[in-house]
Amino acid sequence: MGQGITVVGSLNADLVVTVRRLPAVGETVTGHDFAVFSGGKGANQAFAAGRLAARATPAIPVRMFGQVGNDTYGPWLRQNLADAGIDVTHVGCDPASPTGLALVAIDAAGQNQIIVVPGANGTFNPGGLTPLHHALAESAVVLLQLEIPLPTVQTAARIGREGGATVVLDPAPARVIPDGLLRSVHYLTPNETELGVLTGAAPQATLRRGEAVTRARQLIARGVAKVIVKMGRQGVLLVTETSEQLVPAFPVEAVDTTAAGDAFNAGFGFALARGVAELEAIRFGAAAGAVSVTRPGAQPSMPTLAEVEALLGN
Repeated sequence: MGQGITVVGSLNADLVVTVRRLPAVGETVTGHDFAVFSGGKGANQAFAAGRLAARATPAIPVRMFGQVGNDTYGPWLRQNLADAGIDVTHVGCDPASPTGLALVAIDAAGQNQIIVVPGANGTFNPGGLTPLHHALAESAVVLLQLEIPLPTVQTAARIGREGGATVVLDPAPARVIPDGLLRSVHYLTPNETELGVLTGAAPQATLRRGEAVTRARQLIARGVAKVIVKMGRQGVLLVTETSEQLVPAFPVEAVDTTAAGDAFNAGFGFALARGVAELEAIRFGAAAGAVSVTRPGAQPSMPTLAEVEALLGN
């Protein structure tokens, strides 16, 4: 087992518009800026891990498994990851599908609404994971999300677990997931809304700590080893079968929260791959997420190792 990170997930082109406030149902509002960014939860986490790993000693390789479509966005997304030092050998192309898209609206407070069109992400089937067995020989951590078909996520988690890697699942976009997948996951990292969906409760943007612990332990009872609840300004809550611990948030001024969760997972996975202890790895992930919200975009907002270390030092 090596020190590398393998990310299995989505690649999207993010079409982002900024507005003074987010629209209500049926309402039209006027946007005042527009840009196209490279995104997708899988690619975001790979890019963030690659940016952190760029100056790491010893070197930590990052590789991406995924699929783009037969259009101009696909080669651009693939090349963007390659330019960040990420191995994109296993990013394939579905000639019959468009590349995945995300339509993102961001308000003046940095909050967002997102609509995802899966495209080629939705046709990335378990057959594309055949080389994953070999990749795990050099990987310590496997990062997963839910923007690709669930059978592919389940297969990747099982291969990762059987290969001895630490499997981290970001359950977004939230959906009900089977116990078999939970049993293959070492760390499940929902935010508060996702935690509600996973446990069959009404989604809530904020939760009291006790309620978050109760819901997290419902998932632990179903087979996942540990749950890390991303609670925004409250911090990050680690829940096990017998304990709970809150890692406080870093106070920063949020500009765009679009990829904060991806930055956390990448930072957490990167720290684990370096052999950092669990709580310090969570704190590192929290710092990575905090840096990312201080500037716009998904991948462009991802921090360098020096930026995260500076925030941790302060």
